[in-house]
Amino acid sequence: MRTDRYRYNLPREFIAQYPLDRGRDRLLVADRGSLKIEHRRFEDLGAFLTPEDLLVFNDTRVIPARLMGRKKTGGRVEVLLVRRLAPERWSCLLRASKPSRAGAEIFFENGLRATVEGRDEEFFMVSFSDPGKVLDAGRIPLPPYIDRDPEAIDAERYQTVYAREEGSVAAPTAGLHFTPEVMENLRARGVGTAFITLHVGPGTFVPVKTEEVEDHRMHAEDFVVPAEAASAINSAMAEGKRVVAVGTTTTRVLEYLMATHGEIVAGTGAADLFIYEGFRFKCVGALLTNFHLPCSTLLMLVTAFGGYGFIMDAYRSAVEKEYRFFSYGDAMLII
Repeated sequence: MRTDRYRYNLPREFIAQYPLDRGRDRLLVADRGSLKIEHRRFEDLGAFLTPEDLLVFNDTRVIPARLMGRKKTGGRVEVLLVRRLAPERWSCLLRASKPSRAGAEIFFENGLRATVEGRDEEFFMVSFSDPGKVLDAGRIPLPPYIDRDPEAIDAERYQTVYAREEGSVAAPTAGLHFTPEVMENLRARGVGTAFITLHVGPGTFVPVKTEEVEDHRMHAEDFVVPAEAASAINSAMAEGKRVVAVGTTTTRVLEYLMATHGEIVAGTGAADLFIYEGFRFKCVGALLTNFHLPCSTLLMLVTAFGGYGFIMDAYRSAVEKEYRFFSYGDAMLII
């Protein structure tokens, strides 16, 4: 299957550079049964949910993962923390004018020092002089399509209101629309909720670069499923209730566990499931998501869930209606 079939035309001005007030975004509702598309507001979400639904959220919290440092020569080095390997060691992405080699040192303004230990494909193993200063040296890692430096607003708005478990380098953006009031109103109507954790990696920003979709390799992302959440999700499926995944990150964990174990198993792990057309969903019955980059694994997952032709039509409709796209953009509910 050719990767370029996932391209679509998006005027650059539709890429949201700043968030709206939380919960005030637009909501495109795509009904797979009727092939009907509705244009609503996010505050209308409850109209499409019932007490027979279970919303599953990803409660990961974005860390200040982007560090700006300098080499001994004075050259700038951008460090993106990806995964903590030990208190002082991280797997990182490095960007500099010249490739960083083993033994190279990087210096930061708060007195922190880092040493490059080696490289595994595109990831560098980096050791820091003081584990307690690592996150203090960083800032919120806004996606590359947000063409500005992080500002005070991002510290609050590039997190979900229910974010708890630190570890992501990107926000689970479908959850950014929820307010405490929206969540309480849904609970009051009898809609169930459950929380899992998947720490989102940098691959969420990266388009598939292989010519054939099947040749792309997904990077594993760490997850945690509490026993309470596993029980709630398994019970919902057994009772024929609809599991509504809030985001593609949540979807990947749930479908990874179903593909691996045949049920939702509590515990920790690393999910590397690549979902594209032809995949058979065994858990997720509805999906709340944002609008994703062309040729991204996230768009491929969404088309696998909603149907390629229908979802691409929905994207064209969103462009025609001038929706806001990507992390700080509007939402889509696929039912």
